[in-house]
Amino acid sequence: MLPALASALACELVRRAEEEQRLMRQAQRNRTPGLRRSILDCRKDNAEALKAIVRRHGWPTADLVGAQASTAALMILLHAPDLDFQLSCRDLIAQATADGRCPALHHAYIADHCAVELGQPQYYGTRIDPATFRPYPTRCPDTLDERRRDVGLAPLEEQMRMLRHGA
Repeated sequence: MLPALASALACELVRRAEEEQRLMRQAQRNRTPGLRRSILDCRKDNAEALKAIVRRHGWPTADLVGAQASTAALMILLHAPDLDFQLSCRDLIAQATADGRCPALHHAYIADHCAVELGQPQYYGTRIDPATFRPYPTRCPDTLDERRRDVGLAPLEEQMRMLRHGA
């Protein structure tokens, strides 16, 4: 890919993720139906743009668009309203992680997201149930912190302590 194209894709991904974050911060201050609709529309538009990028160029890996834009793509994907798209990208991210072109942490987040959406136990404990403020069920809980460490995550209890204290 030409450097100018990679740079343009990176800017677009970061811009889109930042726009959603801006809307989310606004919604924390003022919850209105119109703002909720704006967030849903933003997520849908972002997902469509990401689908076009993935169709043309594959998953936007860190080596292709840079770490910040690759993370922005992951954030867009996690909020996309299309589980089939998330599942296909999960597999692309898994391959990119195996090839060293994407951080293992990205795979951990999308793998857990897809597992929870499919009603399956998650692998890394990254998804928290907002109703109970506890992690959704995990596979093999006895070795969970080892898996988390392998992808660069803190032990689950440490993460939960930080969440409870607003860190």
